[in-house]
Amino acid sequence: MDASVGISDADVAAFRRDGAVCLRGLFEPEWIAALADAVERDKAAPGPMVRHNTPAGNPGEFFVDFQLWRRFDTCRRFVFESPAARIAARMLGAGRITFYHDHLLVKEPGTAERTPWHHDQPYYPIDGEMVGSIWLPLDPVPEETCVEYVAGSHRWGRWFAPMFFNQDNTALAALDARWEPVPDIDADRGAYELLRWSLEPGDCIFFHALTLHGAPGNVSSDRRRRAYATRWLGEDARYADRPGQISPPITGHGLKPGDAMDCEMFPPVWRAA
Repeated sequence: MDASVGISDADVAAFRRDGAVCLRGLFEPEWIAALADAVERDKAAPGPMVRHNTPAGNPGEFFVDFQLWRRFDTCRRFVFESPAARIAARMLGAGRITFYHDHLLVKEPGTAERTPWHHDQPYYPIDGEMVGSIWLPLDPVPEETCVEYVAGSHRWGRWFAPMFFNQDNTALAALDARWEPVPDIDADRGAYELLRWSLEPGDCIFFHALTLHGAPGNVSSDRRRRAYATRWLGEDARYADRPGQISPPITGHGLKPGDAMDCEMFPPVWRAA
């Protein structure tokens, strides 16, 4: 099935207006089961970029890892064979799609740590407008534990300094003249239109790399929140210098500023006929 056929013009318009949209039922159960198996294998033997964001002794576990597609055949097949690249092409209006990276986020039951408000592109050494993500849950996600998105924030023309669990945002803001401190969304939630959804496995969220978003902890006593996020680039994406830390810290690709994001580490996966 070509899943992009199941994306309406209204879905595309909502994404372009709001910077995030929920797309229902685009991934078959076989993909969800295969990815869930890869997640458990990764948790048992994490990669070199793994992050444990829950302090030792605290309840729950906020587990983060990257580049599963480089180590697990299931994830590599997802990149090249699943509907994901065609979904990205439809949403970004792109004639060519390159895969950037994957990002596993697991919040086990009882995890208090939230994902801070941020947007993704300042973390990436990438310039361009065609930069988007598919956030694919592998478990049912009630609305109260879903990622939240600030509607329209991708069109503010503002870049916010990266937020890291182990660094100070204000210090990072001094590294790039474009970067501002992230606004305190929670202090004035009524001033923003915040988007979130209840999701079932097979549903996904597509969002722009400049859309502000954050997520609560997982206060459930028995429900996991496993999500497999993948990052996709259209033809206008170019490699760029970024000051300070980037995430994920992918090196060895040989790209120079201004180069197209097209190499063995960032493979082209789809092109319009």
